[in-house]
Amino acid sequence: MRLIDSHGHLQADAFSSDADEVIAAARVAGVERILTPGWDPDSSRASIALADRHPDIDAAVGVHPHVAAEVDDAAWIALASLAARPTVVAIGETGLDYDRGLSPRPSQLANLRRNLALALETGKPAILHCRSKPGERDAQDELIAELRGAGVGGAAWHAIFEGRPPALLHSFSGPVDYAEAALEMGLAISFSGLVFRAGEEASAVVAHLVPEDRVLVETDAPYLPPPGAPRRRNEPLWVEVTARWLAEWRKVDPDALGERLVANYDATFRPGRIA
Repeated sequence: MRLIDSHGHLQADAFSSDADEVIAAARVAGVERILTPGWDPDSSRASIALADRHPDIDAAVGVHPHVAAEVDDAAWIALASLAARPTVVAIGETGLDYDRGLSPRPSQLANLRRNLALALETGKPAILHCRSKPGERDAQDELIAELRGAGVGGAAWHAIFEGRPPALLHSFSGPVDYAEAALEMGLAISFSGLVFRAGEEASAVVAHLVPEDRVLVETDAPYLPPPGAPRRRNEPLWVEVTARWLAEWRKVDPDALGERLVANYDATFRPGRIA
């Protein structure tokens, strides 16, 4: 089964001693592409360094909502300049996190807006994190409102992205109508090991709804291990567990899904690029 990992933080401390070995193990397991999103300036630069060494690794640069209040204007300008690098294929990870709330909401919203503006400016899709407290949906509702306010799905974005997803909901979590609203704006949706946790049953419904050309899978390594993976550290090779879950829920042959996942990844993040 061909595989991709559309979100794995291989520049994280958990991989500081063996990132190259982890990438090699993923290749052996059939993982052909790995996207390594940054969460602040330093991790964004580290993502680029990994992508520069490995042709099957792509970088993303951005600021996570957890650290939105910590990145000042000068740091943001320096980070935004990295977005032009050829190995940078996306902007993020950004978004809203009202669960842990490590940055004030106004800071999170301001950060999200400038990441979205950079996505539009560069024509590189935004990678969106979104979490509310258990049983709530305020972050999801506010994210949709922000996307609409930024014109995502409208003429300006369509002219730049030309039918490609302008953003990706990473590690999907939320109600079904949240997914429907995102899909109406042309977004892609990625599923992670989070789908196996209690309280995430809506993901199985959403797995049926996502158009075949806008569905992806990920690990969010080193986090969110699926069943069977080591609890201490998730790795890209374990994305197969989630991919097979997706094939089961979509009632498609796993090998056919694998072909589609690689094609979707390339169409979203590597348009016109020879793999």
